[in-house]
Amino acid sequence: MVSEQRVPIERLFSLGGRPAGSRSEIKIIDTTLRDAHQCLWATRMTTEHITSILESYQAAGFHQVDLMATIQFDVPVRYLKEDPWERVRRVCQSAPDLHFRSLIRSKNIAAFDFLADDIINKWVERLYDNGLDVIGSFDGLNDVDNIAGGLRMANEVGAYTFGALSFCESPLHTDEHYMDTARQLIDKANVDSIMIKDAGGLLTPDRIRTLVPALKSVIGDRPLELHSHCMTGLAPLVYLEAVELGCDQLHTSIAPLANGAAQPATQSIVRSLRELGYQISLDDARIERISQHFAEIAKRERKPVGWPLEYNARHYMHQLPGGMLSNYRAQLEAAGIIDKFEALLEEIGRVRSELAWPIMITPFSQFVGTQAVMNVITGERYKHVPNEIKKYVLGYYGRLLGPVDADVYDRIIENGSSDIKLKPEPIAPMLPELKRRYPKASEDELMLRVMFAGNQVDEMKKAIATRTSGRDSDGSLLSLLKALHKKEPGRKGSRISVQGTNFAVSIESE
Repeated sequence: MVSEQRVPIERLFSLGGRPAGSRSEIKIIDTTLRDAHQCLWATRMTTEHITSILESYQAAGFHQVDLMATIQFDVPVRYLKEDPWERVRRVCQSAPDLHFRSLIRSKNIAAFDFLADDIINKWVERLYDNGLDVIGSFDGLNDVDNIAGGLRMANEVGAYTFGALSFCESPLHTDEHYMDTARQLIDKANVDSIMIKDAGGLLTPDRIRTLVPALKSVIGDRPLELHSHCMTGLAPLVYLEAVELGCDQLHTSIAPLANGAAQPATQSIVRSLRELGYQISLDDARIERISQHFAEIAKRERKPVGWPLEYNARHYMHQLPGGMLSNYRAQLEAAGIIDKFEALLEEIGRVRSELAWPIMITPFSQFVGTQAVMNVITGERYKHVPNEIKKYVLGYYGRLLGPVDADVYDRIIENGSSDIKLKPEPIAPMLPELKRRYPKASEDELMLRVMFAGNQVDEMKKAIATRTSGRDSDGSLLSLLKALHKKEPGRKGSRISVQGTNFAVSIESE
């Protein structure tokens, strides 16, 4: 009879990143208060949800806590009618021992069009002065010139800085590309750490085995962070593989706001790392208290919780973020054309390849998805072109990694709005005019004014004054779908404009 022998768990991960007997520490960056509820609760976590659990957060032992990015300013103003700056101040003042993070999206913050450098610099100043002492930036094209200035300003005001490498799979997004981008982030912005930002949950164990060593070879002693999502179900395994290869910091969210389209669960990742012999400086009792807090909110307010997803290879064809995928399905169903869903996914993959493989994160996932919707619904490819698509191919949003399909390029230029100049012009300073228009506004309010058109900031202030803030409302793509499905937008002088959560698009024809 053959005796059973227990195989040490260390043998299961023999990748060579951890010497035998190592007790090195892996630091955990919490994403529950930022990206997790963005993925699972449509960014509807309120300020009260956060402040009521901060005592446990302060004692939990997180290296850093992710709090604010573009959409965490967007949704409170437009839908919750809360002042996001007040959220930042309350949270940071209530937990002064924590290092709270903010992520900046390129040079456009909330809208899609780029903003002047004086606005970006002032935005960075306000983030830091309000208490966010860890500031990073990403660009959907990995064009470092778009983000280096803001990161240098963050260094200047005294923040800890990180540069994000936006990850996707394409013939252009090789390990060499990411090595070169990391070098530029160090050379041009002197960032304190490098972050792999896998918004699409596309990383696999095989790819991480080449990517982490490649990056570690060029970033020196700077920490390497890993941020991924669970859409393919592979992220927890990718995290463990990455750590064994030398990754220093992991982004996790606390269940029940984990898995699904969000990050791997803090509880399970920490348990696995400890089994492998790593040190994790987290207080398990505090983590459990935070978990119970959000479970109670989810139950009381009927919010979804995250569950592990099955592997789906088709995800790599369209590479849509989880929130967009579910949104498209729901909106097509509401418009009565759910039968076009599979065709839409195939068209998204085709459009992406024709447009030089943009990474499917904001704003480019919206650009590609909207163009694909119009191609499918109208039945004629690139007959109608959003302004943002024409600007993209003309370089308004930065340097493309490769050429756009020549025939598609010609159709975009021909059918796109003639008001868009063929070459972007320098953007003049914007702060002087903003101060002239709003002479009594604080600098924080000015930053909101530049982000939001119309009376949205006024409506937020009114709701706060009348104590009606926190009530949820929503916008969607449904009106765009109905307009395209039922009304021909190509006749002379027509225009369709739609704005929703983290989404805006306009189509014009003369």
